[in-house]
Amino acid sequence: MVGASADTRPSPDALLEAAEKERRGKHKIFLGAAPGVGKTYEMLSAARRRKAAGIDVVVGVAETHGRAETEAQLAGLEVVPRRVVEYKGRTLEEMDLDAVLKRRPALVLVDELAHTNAEGSRHPKRYLDVEELLAAGIDVYSTLNVQHIESLNDVVARITRIRVRETVPDRVVDAADEVELVDLTPADLMARLREGKVYVREQAQRALRHYFSPGNLTALRELALRRTAERVDDQMLSYMREHAITGPWAAGERVVVCLDPSPAAATAVRAAKRTADGLEAELIALYVETDRHTILSEAEHARLAETMRLAAQLGAEVVTVPGRSVVEEILAFARSRNATRVVVGKSRRSRWFELRHGSVVDELVRSGSGLAIEVAPSGDAPAPSSPTDWLLNVPLTPGPYLEGALTTALATALGKAIDASITVPNVSLVFVVPVLVAAARHGLVPSLWVAGLSVLAFNFFFLPPLYEFTIADPANAVALVLFMFVAIAASALAARTRSQTEAARREARTTAELYAFSRKIAGVIELYDLLWIVVTHLARLLNAEVVILMPEKDPGDGKLAPRAAFPPDSEFSDADLAAARWSWDADHPTGRGTDTLPGGRWLFVPISTSRAGVGVIGVLPLKAGHELSASERRLLEAVGNQAAVAIERLTLAEDIDQARLGAERERLRSAMLTSVSHDLRTPLASIIGALSSLRSYRDRYDELTRDELLGTALSEAERLDRFVGNLLDMTRLDAGAIAPKREAVDAGDLVSTALRRAMPLLKDKVVVPLVPPGLPPLSLDFVLAEQVLFNLLDNAAKYSPAGGRIEVEARPVAGAVEIVVRDEGPGIPAEALDRLFHKFYRADAGDRQRAGTGLGLAIAKGFVEALGGTIAARNRPDHSETGRSGAEFIVRYPLS
Repeated sequence: MVGASADTRPSPDALLEAAEKERRGKHKIFLGAAPGVGKTYEMLSAARRRKAAGIDVVVGVAETHGRAETEAQLAGLEVVPRRVVEYKGRTLEEMDLDAVLKRRPALVLVDELAHTNAEGSRHPKRYLDVEELLAAGIDVYSTLNVQHIESLNDVVARITRIRVRETVPDRVVDAADEVELVDLTPADLMARLREGKVYVREQAQRALRHYFSPGNLTALRELALRRTAERVDDQMLSYMREHAITGPWAAGERVVVCLDPSPAAATAVRAAKRTADGLEAELIALYVETDRHTILSEAEHARLAETMRLAAQLGAEVVTVPGRSVVEEILAFARSRNATRVVVGKSRRSRWFELRHGSVVDELVRSGSGLAIEVAPSGDAPAPSSPTDWLLNVPLTPGPYLEGALTTALATALGKAIDASITVPNVSLVFVVPVLVAAARHGLVPSLWVAGLSVLAFNFFFLPPLYEFTIADPANAVALVLFMFVAIAASALAARTRSQTEAARREARTTAELYAFSRKIAGVIELYDLLWIVVTHLARLLNAEVVILMPEKDPGDGKLAPRAAFPPDSEFSDADLAAARWSWDADHPTGRGTDTLPGGRWLFVPISTSRAGVGVIGVLPLKAGHELSASERRLLEAVGNQAAVAIERLTLAEDIDQARLGAERERLRSAMLTSVSHDLRTPLASIIGALSSLRSYRDRYDELTRDELLGTALSEAERLDRFVGNLLDMTRLDAGAIAPKREAVDAGDLVSTALRRAMPLLKDKVVVPLVPPGLPPLSLDFVLAEQVLFNLLDNAAKYSPAGGRIEVEARPVAGAVEIVVRDEGPGIPAEALDRLFHKFYRADAGDRQRAGTGLGLAIAKGFVEALGGTIAARNRPDHSETGRSGAEFIVRYPLS
């Protein structure tokens, strides 16, 4: 047999994997069930034995944690000096990867595989250092606790209520050449803790009360044992594939249950589940897709799909493999997965059916050496009366049969012409062509019709006596029988090829539809657009009305609401909505064509992802009384699954945006509180200090001192007023409450008013206004525009030195007027240019902290944009010509 011969050859994938490992170093992991079981001690002990055997061994990194017996194991082993790293004022020591690679030993010891390296190291994690060592051909011994394995991290957190932050991907453990379990009983480990051999006594007592409880240690120990057993099982399967060992090796139990479209398959699945639970074994549900799959009836397709769903619900791994022989594929699969038991249902087929098609159970029992074959009872239900294969899809119109008669007549005429012109040993071959054509175009029954017509035509026109339906020569009778056999065989083969081709076309069409749908939804960023694509796509594929119902954002009474429908005016009764709600609650199809509410108008199918339910898809066929076929149901489920993932993607993106918005809001709130708490309390402190001094010591101060204190209180009160005004202005901007009251504004008046108001801030600066006459008027809100200019002058006053020059220039440009404020401050740092107009952002002044809330420029930008203008900032471009440093703010207002 082909399958049997193939099993005697080693697996190419396994051989390639083995060849790849030959070029790499060997990796051995000492896996601990919990901290303190002695992983490092065991690793050092094994290394000492290797060194005694003449192997070049060095210690890359070993964490003894001050344990005397572990430190004693380091004696006599070469230790590579660690690399010193400075991080946040602390001195850390890390493994010197480059030194180990340069030393190039045969074996290196790397403790604590899940360790995170200090910032600045070549790799962020220590297991990546190990992978580089292995790629260089160096063997590695390393240690790892079970709680650091990525896939077990959540499980360990639920058990111990402590989440471990440092983890190692499962692929690292799976790729290891050896995994040695280092284990202690809970009683022994707790005794070590009490003796201070794991932690100091205070830490040990705290650990005994929390992490190192007997229940936690027992659960962790079981996790480590199971993970190690899985790794050993994978190694055994790899060894069997490399050496072409067919097995099974009954080192562990694994149950395979065979699926088929019969009612007995569900009984077999349940029986296999009971067997697997009793053996604590893995359960695999296998369906072999042969040529007969293409001619299954809709009822059989539905029954098979239901059986697969049942197997998945019971926790089985569902696998579908194509093949010609059911028995050969079952045995090959069972041996490739090292299964020990095969469960198959015994259907109540007739003896005649088994004589024609064979018995899968009998062949498995005869051929499955080494496998335990368990036959599940078939139950009392009679076997379904499936139609004969060759009678399926028989054309009921006369067209194919008339076409067959015509092609047979043409073949007869061609045969007579050939027979009259040349001598041909067997002219009957011309009749094979119409037989093949009929089989390829219309199936088996029309091709048998053509084969019969061809036999009669060949007898009547070519076998003596001619033009009679009699045969005189016995040899001609044998030839006619052989011709009839060839014609029937050719028609059967051509019909099978046609059915396979049609099945391939259907699968290709379905695949193309799903691919086109996935491309459509891939780039959608709005939920409504996505839902509309889903309903229109399904409505076209299923020729039905389609609706998607989803729960409301604020569920309240828990009702589902239609979110998209095609056609949009689809109507839903209270009964329809109740059926949809039941489908959502039960996570099960409901309505027409199902076991629940089969009399409903709509079919409701829930869609969900691994995280949660998403919604319900409703389908109402346009053809009255029509129910979706099994293939249409599968297509609906496939599209629904893709839609659920896409909806979840958009929902997660929206959640991420909301979380980002919340984080930004929290950042701004924190910045505002920080700024307000400092910048408001500073002037308040000055005001309180000045006024309290005047009240307490008024008589002791002369007139000049009292005026100075009052002036200080007044200026600080004005400063406080500006801070509060900025906060109120920013609140108005955020609320969108700015409504400019436009009027004709002269740029010169705007500049002079802003300078007059800002004069107390500019008293120690040199202010130079540059406003040419004849500037065109602007349509602005004078109050807002003056506030913009005042904020810019306030900013320039803060950053310009005493005696510094501040220029305010108004100039005409194409279709607009620009107002430029220049200062001689330190300028704008390059990293601050993009964030200068952000709320609560203040650029680094370099020498001292400038007073302010960081709102002035943000408010200026908001007001300018509300007035239809633009604002920009840059460092002074004339620095090289004038020798002046500083910043330049350009406000541009359009003339219109």
